[in-house]
Amino acid sequence: MELTPRIAILGAGPSGLAQLRAFESARNSDPGRIPDIVCYEKQRDWGGMWNYTWRTGLDENGEPVHASMYRYLWSNGPKECLEFADYSFEEHFGRPIPSYPPRAVLQDYIMGRVEQSDVRKYIRFNTAVRWVSYSEQTRKFTVTVMDHDRDVLESSEFDHVIVATGHFSTPNVPQFDGLEQFPGRVLHAHDFRDAREFAGKRLLLVGSSYSAEDIGTQCYKYGAAEITFSYRSNPLGHAWPAGMSEVPLLTGVDGNVAHFQDGSTREVDAIVLCTGYQHHFPFLPDELTLRTNNRLYPRDIYKGIFFQENPRLMYLGMQDQYFTFNMFDAQAWYARDVILGRIQLPDSETRQQDIEHWRGREESLGTATEEIDFQAAYIRDLVTPTDYPEFQVEKQGELFKQWKLDKKKDIMGYRNRSYTSTLTGTISPPLHDDWMNILDDSSESFLQNEFSSPAAAPHPARTATTRPHTTAPRAAEQITVSRPAARAVTGKPVRQLPNPRPAAAIRTARTGHRASPASA
Repeated sequence: MELTPRIAILGAGPSGLAQLRAFESARNSDPGRIPDIVCYEKQRDWGGMWNYTWRTGLDENGEPVHASMYRYLWSNGPKECLEFADYSFEEHFGRPIPSYPPRAVLQDYIMGRVEQSDVRKYIRFNTAVRWVSYSEQTRKFTVTVMDHDRDVLESSEFDHVIVATGHFSTPNVPQFDGLEQFPGRVLHAHDFRDAREFAGKRLLLVGSSYSAEDIGTQCYKYGAAEITFSYRSNPLGHAWPAGMSEVPLLTGVDGNVAHFQDGSTREVDAIVLCTGYQHHFPFLPDELTLRTNNRLYPRDIYKGIFFQENPRLMYLGMQDQYFTFNMFDAQAWYARDVILGRIQLPDSETRQQDIEHWRGREESLGTATEEIDFQAAYIRDLVTPTDYPEFQVEKQGELFKQWKLDKKKDIMGYRNRSYTSTLTGTISPPLHDDWMNILDDSSESFLQNEFSSPAAAPHPARTATTRPHTTAPRAAEQITVSRPAARAVTGKPVRQLPNPRPAAAIRTARTGHRASPASA
C-alpha cells in the first residue's frame, strides 16, 4: 500500500497560499489523493508581505520582521494583471472597483479567496523554520521549527519541501562613506513605514528600482520638500514635477551634504536606501540553497520551481516579477501535479537542457516589452498541462505594456487610468478623485465610494507640477483589450462569474486580526 506523502510548505504569504489553494482545488476533484500538508508561518496571520506592521528589525519573538509594507502603499500595477483565474475582483467585491486600489483593499482580495476554502487548518502560525536537512538514505527531509506559542523546538519528516518565503524581506545594504556621521535618518526601504515622517524634509533615495519610484512619489504626495533619486546605472527617466530630480550614484556624505559621481552635491535631511533585496534562506544547508540575484529566470530550478540537484525541494515566487499572484498560482498548480503524479519530471539532463533554454532566452532580452512577453510565455508553459483556469496571460501582458507607457507619460497620474479585466471583460471605473488628492487610503474610505462607470464620470486631474488638491476636470481614461474566446488559444474555457451580489451585500475589507492560529 502506497503511503500518503507528507508536504511541508514554508510560508503562508501569496506563494504559500497559492500552493494550499492548488491542493484544495485538487481535493475537490480527487479527494483520495491529497497528501498530508503542513504549512509553517512565522507570523501570527497569513498574508506574508501584505501584513502591514509598525515593527522594524525584530518582531515580538526576536524573529526578523518579514514585511516591507508601508502605509499609503497603493498598487503600482493594474489590478487586472493580478487577478486570480478562479476568483475575480468583481466576484470578491460584488462590483467593479478602480484599477489601482490601496494595499488594504488588495490584501482583502488576496485573503478572500483562501477564506472561501478550508486551508487555514493546514497552517501552523507563529512557527519559524530553523533548519531543513535531507537524508539520501531515507529520501526524506527533516524540518526543524520553533513553535513560539508553545516555546518548543521540534522536528518532523517530509517527502517534499516547498519554499515559499519570498525574496523581498532581507535588505541589500551597501556602504557609503560618511553615513556613520550623517545627522539625519538613514534606513533601507524594508524599514520605510510612513511617508508623513518626511513631510517638509529633503529626501535622498538611493536606487532606481520600483521601490525608489514608489516611495519617492508617496513622500512627494505627503509633503516632502524635495525628492532626489540617485541611480547607479540608468535614471528612472520620468518627467518629474518640480521638487523631484535624478542624479548619478551617491559617493558619500559629509555632514548633511551628499556627493554624487558627477561631482554635484545636495543637502539632504534623510536617506532611504532603495537598493534591493537578497535571496536569503538561513534555514537551508548549502547543498539545498538557491543562489541567484533578482532575475526573470534563475538557474538551478527547473520550470522555475524544482531545485535541480534535488527536485523534491521546490521554490515558488523566486523570479523577478511583472506577473505575481497568477504566476504563483501557475507554479503552485504545476508543483501540485508533479507531487500527485499527474506530471512526470524528466531526467536530470533533460531538466538542465530546459533550464538552459529558458535562461538563454532570458539573457537575450533587451526591452521591457520583451521581458513581459517572456514571463507570459513562461506562465503559459506552466499552465498548459494543468487544469488551472484560463486567464489569458498574453492579454494581461498587453496591459502591462500599456501600463509601462502610461507611467512614462505621467508618473504622478498613471494610477488614474482604467483597464479591462481579461476575466470579466469589465472596464474598471475611475478613482473617485485624482490619486494625488486621495490622502486616506483605508479600505473603509476607498470602498464607501460608488465608483461611477467610466463613460459617465469626469475625473479630476492633476497638473504635472502641483501637490494634492488641485482639481482640473478631465474625462476618465481607459484601456480596453479585446477578449477573444480562450478556447481558440488554449482549449480551456473561460470561467463564468456568478451574478454580482447586491449593493447591500458588497464586501468591505477586514482590518482587524483574523481569528485563530504560517511567510512570503
